[in-house]
Order: sequence, then C-alpha cells, then structure tokens
Amino acid sequence: MLGPEDVLKFWLDEVKPQQWYIASDALDAQIKERFEATWNEAMNGGLGQWLTYASGSLAYVILTDQFSRNMFRDEGKSFSSDRRALAATKSAINHKWDTRIDEPARMFFYMPLMHSENLCDQERCVRLIKERITQNGESQLLHARAHREVIRLYGRFPTRNAALERRNRKDETAYLEAGGYGEIVRQFTAKAA
Repeated sequence: MLGPEDVLKFWLDEVKPQQWYIASDALDAQIKERFEATWNEAMNGGLGQWLTYASGSLAYVILTDQFSRNMFRDEGKSFSSDRRALAATKSAINHKWDTRIDEPARMFFYMPLMHSENLCDQERCVRLIKERITQNGESQLLHARAHREVIRLYGRFPTRNAALERRNRKDETAYLEAGGYGEIVRQFTAKAA
C-alpha cells in the first residue's frame, strides 16, 4: 500500500502545476494505475492515520478529491469520495493544518469546499482563498467565486447531472447550452476588467 508521501511526491513534484486543472487521458490513466488501490482503501474506511497530521491530511484530500476526478472522469463515481474529502478538509482547516502547508499545495485543502454543492462551503472557500492564498490568488479567487455563483443560481453543479443521472431542469439546460461554467468565468472576468 502506498503512503501519503507517495501521493504528495507524485502530485506536487512529478505532475506539473499546469497539469492539475486540465483533462488528460494519459494522466488520468497514470493516476488510476498507481493510486486506485489506495483510493479503494480510503473508501473502505482505511487510511485514518493519514488524518492525524497536516501533510497526511493533504495527501488524503488530494487522493479523495482530485484523484477520484481523474480516475473516474465523466462517471458518477468521480464524486463518490467527495464526502470523505470534505470531512478531511474541514478537520484539517479546524486544526489550522492548511496554514502549515506552503502554496501552491495549500490550495488543495480548499478544493473540496469549491467542489461542494453546499453554499456555506462555497462561501467558506471564497473566504479562505482571500485570506490564505497569495500565489495566483486572483485566478483561484475567480474560480472560487464562479463555483459559488453556480451553486447560488442552481443549488448544484449542472455539469454533473449526466454523470450522476440527474435530470436537467430547464434553467440548467439553458445554462449548459449557453456555455456553462466557462460562461460564468467569462462574466466574472469581464466584471473584473
């Protein structure tokens, strides 16, 4: 079984930051091959010892929030560990462990909040990024605000509906047809200009 240092070394050292937020079949396959068994261990209630210190918690959050999205892209399963990631993130933030992790890695503590379909989590994400992110902070804040806006408008992320077998409402269909999340980002970028 791999340890937290394996997750962090791979994601923070081997993978380049410009690869973190773009879809790549090759990277997705690499993550699945190397980390699916470890992810399954987390899903079966293991890896609790990772949650007892800052860097272990960060590795757990990356595994259950980021890697699930890579390993199971466009599948409902990609969101199946979100609750675990969110709980780990909230605990780490309550312990102020996020502040012990240097940027840009610190941002991954806030991603489960950004991925949450709960407006309170979205508000907390925006606040934490404003307070605790300085490197590339404007870009991160733009995306946090855009995610929050989607939840304000729809109460969920319509882009997940197909994967989660949720039926689109009329307003969600219009949102998706108008460009979805990309259009929200464009609107926020135009306001900032």
